[in-house]
Amino acid sequence: MNPKIFVVIAIVVMVGILGSIFLTTSTGIPTEEDSSQQITTNIDSIKIDLESVSILEVSDRSAVIEMQLKLENPNPRAVIAQYLQYSLYASDNGEEMKISAGTIGSRPEGMVDASNYYTLLSNGSIVLKDKIVLEYPGNNPELISLLNNSETDWRAEGIAFFNLSSMTSGQENEVRYNSKLNQ
Repeated sequence: MNPKIFVVIAIVVMVGILGSIFLTTSTGIPTEEDSSQQITTNIDSIKIDLESVSILEVSDRSAVIEMQLKLENPNPRAVIAQYLQYSLYASDNGEEMKISAGTIGSRPEGMVDASNYYTLLSNGSIVLKDKIVLEYPGNNPELISLLNNSETDWRAEGIAFFNLSSMTSGQENEVRYNSKLNQ
């Protein structure tokens, strides 16, 4: 058999596939169906509050703090919180001191990378915890004083990245938050 025949057949098949894809896709003119679908992909921002800060251990060598952030989903659909950046601050009616900064969750960076995300069901909430270990806080007497004071005011701020319950539906959204602990 002549190999040119196989090449011609392959080209005809490819043109047929591309033609059928072109004919079945939309023309770009929005219809009522498209606009109603677009309305359902709009989502409200999740709400993030500093739920609690617990001092688990304080010594000259280390201090262990547990921070809890509450995420609330006001949407009628489930939302995925992928990645949350935070900075934790403390003050005792004086100057505010940055205690730590960190992240909760992860964002996928490649085809094979898995994501560590949190699902918030419709109109539901979830509490995310993070343990913060401070090395050698004894070198900073102001920090030790803040950690030992039960009247310390705590504040967290940062950015959260979230989207609809399917990683492929909707775009990635972000919300900035700034929350004080209500004591």
